[in-house]
Amino acid sequence: MRSRVLAILAVGCLLSATASADTPAQDFTPCPASRAPSLVLPHVAEAVATNTEVTIVAFGSSSTQGWHASDIAHSYPRILQSALDAALPEAHVAVLNRGIGGQDATEMMSRLETDVLAIRPTAVIWQVGANAAMKHLHPETFRQLVAAGVKRLREANIDVVLMDNQRAPAILASPQHVLFDEALADVALGAGAGLFSRGALMEEWRDGGYPYERFIADDGVHHNDYGYRCIAQALASSIMEGLGKKIPDRAFSARR
Repeated sequence: MRSRVLAILAVGCLLSATASADTPAQDFTPCPASRAPSLVLPHVAEAVATNTEVTIVAFGSSSTQGWHASDIAHSYPRILQSALDAALPEAHVAVLNRGIGGQDATEMMSRLETDVLAIRPTAVIWQVGANAAMKHLHPETFRQLVAAGVKRLREANIDVVLMDNQRAPAILASPQHVLFDEALADVALGAGAGLFSRGALMEEWRDGGYPYERFIADDGVHHNDYGYRCIAQALASSIMEGLGKKIPDRAFSARR
């Protein structure tokens, strides 16, 4: 009997060790400070003030879907959901992930109606541009596609935030990658939409001693868990500042 118990314990220890080896180590490093501009979202503000459900669609490609996160709980939309829940305990906020890896603006426009407009969201955070840069889509074609999408969303009384590209080796290797960021900034300004610039944010972090690779996975394209967490934290802070509220420390305490 004693030998059988020892054998069971030995197997249990082996399985535990194997699980630990296969599970990515959690990174509890605090995120660097962010000076990202506040996001003014009037429909979100009205919904919060009138105790109406806030539905946010995270629309985009692999950075939204959460490629190279250790699991879906470490994708930026899921972390944003948790942060807004903590920051707005009196409100009902739903962040829906509508990211599909590998898509560029052309493919996203083909599903704008079914994946976004049909939901009738309060706000949309549209992450786009990385695949356009890597696939060498013409910058002017890209600008026109995004402008048409933003116009359609704004006509439906939806707050819009455009999210530009991460500073990752595969994107930086595209000679025109800056043109796509500039196109998004131009569209946002012209349409009265918000702009959440991952590029400017990561440049700020780099200048503060956090190199780009600190936030990027081994594939040289996507964020790692730390990158997704820090992007979500900065985005949540910008949203809350736009609402005239301060994000509480507890909003990210579970992921520090």
